[in-house]
Amino acid sequence: MKLIAPLILAAASAFAVSAIAQDAKHEAAPAKAAKPDLAKGEATFTAMCAACHGADGNSPAPTYPKLAQQHPEYLAKQLQEFKSGKRASPIMQGFATALSDEDMKNVAYFITTKKSAAGASADKTLVTLGERIYRGGIADRQIPACAGCHSPNGAGIPAQYPRLAGQWGDYVSAQLVAFRDGVRGNSLQMAQIAAKMNDREIKAVSDYIAGLR
Repeated sequence: MKLIAPLILAAASAFAVSAIAQDAKHEAAPAKAAKPDLAKGEATFTAMCAACHGADGNSPAPTYPKLAQQHPEYLAKQLQEFKSGKRASPIMQGFATALSDEDMKNVAYFITTKKSAAGASADKTLVTLGERIYRGGIADRQIPACAGCHSPNGAGIPAQYPRLAGQWGDYVSAQLVAFRDGVRGNSLQMAQIAAKMNDREIKAVSDYIAGLR
């Protein structure tokens, strides 16, 4: 009996240590991110976004960007920055403020499943200049080629640089001017590039982007 008691005590202690270790392991393990709910994303998009951006993410007017096929990480980031005010837009801030991070993720992943409609260059006389800037930049003013970040076909790089192919030329122009003039301040890199471009160059590269496939 004298021997059994210490054995029971040792076993209980070992069990307690094991249980504590398991609890610590579970606490230390990061929680897995929830998968986006595309059905909820569609419902939110239809209710809050479709009127301006189109039911399938292809906006009917160049005032509003096409969102179809855009990288979801980029879209979620923009919504977060509208909500925080880092990217200025009274209209978009109002909508974004009503969304949780989960809502933003659901919307972003839903709309990226839609195919972007092909665009077309509006000003054919500027396409050659636009292509030269997009693919080769302007070396004497240290303006880098757009293709370096947004890829030669305008597909962009997921989670880093947005898709541009087929985007409305007027919208791209407006954003480049906003970067240049300090109105849009959520990308130092783009502000520095746009600051070196004149109106004709901005128009040319925007029109070229609109026709990218």
